[in-house]
Amino acid sequence: MSDVSPRIPFLDLGRRTRALAPELGAALERVLESGRVLGGERTEAFERAWAASCGRRRAVAVASGTEALRLAMLGLEIGAGDEVIVPAFTAVPTIAAVCATGATPVPVDVDGETAALDREAAAAAIGERTKAIVVVHLFGRPAALPDLGLPVIEDCAHAHGMRAAQRGVVAAYSFYPTKNLAGVGDGGAVVTDDEELAERVARLRMHGRGADGSHLERATNARMSEIEAAALSVGLERLEADNARRGAIAAELRRAAPGLDWQADHADHVNHLCVIRVDERERFRRRLEFETAIHYPRALVDEPAYAAFERPPVDNAREWASRCLSLPCYPELTDSELERVCASLRSASAGARRPG
Repeated sequence: MSDVSPRIPFLDLGRRTRALAPELGAALERVLESGRVLGGERTEAFERAWAASCGRRRAVAVASGTEALRLAMLGLEIGAGDEVIVPAFTAVPTIAAVCATGATPVPVDVDGETAALDREAAAAAIGERTKAIVVVHLFGRPAALPDLGLPVIEDCAHAHGMRAAQRGVVAAYSFYPTKNLAGVGDGGAVVTDDEELAERVARLRMHGRGADGSHLERATNARMSEIEAAALSVGLERLEADNARRGAIAAELRRAAPGLDWQADHADHVNHLCVIRVDERERFRRRLEFETAIHYPRALVDEPAYAAFERPPVDNAREWASRCLSLPCYPELTDSELERVCASLRSASAGARRPG
């Protein structure tokens, strides 16, 4: 029998589902017994709880994070002929959602230290057709919201439980299984203080149907299931403790290798991902005794489907894409695994110091 320890996984979702299995099972049983799997009391209860958790008046549960972004934009009457500014370094769904409305995305560069949207780049990109700006709280680090006279849509796919005071006109969340608050499938939510906007999003998620049953707008189906809402309600009870564990892990990793080029920290960072930047990335990865991931390997304008939207320069976005590396930072990581990750990171970082 080999005495070599297995490589520590970058993420193990099975640990979370096993830990929540009793509560998830009971929640699923209650949904099935009710006979109501769409548009019921569990979705409404989760919407109320999530709005309160976010410090907002309304939350509208939808089918995915991408749908949350799309519906938020449609709620703001963004569509064909409009432009929406987005950061050039983020996950593809951010730009895909803009395209899905018929609007044109305008990717702009990001900050070299935080990876957040660069305010000056955004200001320079504003034109007559600009309708809104999307700000992404990338990796769980709060991003500043630019005051440029345009509605700000917050992409909060990485920002569950973030305490920093943010007040974009609307925020979009994803509950994809890897997120800080995760469901058992796809899910999302639109969060806002604007009652009229929330009501429009609620119509748009269900074929444009109004309270009287008539269809007031042309729309498709983007509802969340009762099963997903019930599972999210279970996870919401653990979110604060899970985020605290993420923060403790990230702090240990930073202490283990302070010389690495880390994403700039923030007191309200919820550490959805713990990200460094290194030269010769693949060589560095091979020296580690644990699994890693890359978020994200290309700037948006270097993805073939979105290359036509490039408006240079996006040098910082490309630099992040070429050097970023995500480390294990999930609540179920054990203390012994964390010690091994820190020891390996410390050893590997000896030859990978921060530039300058």
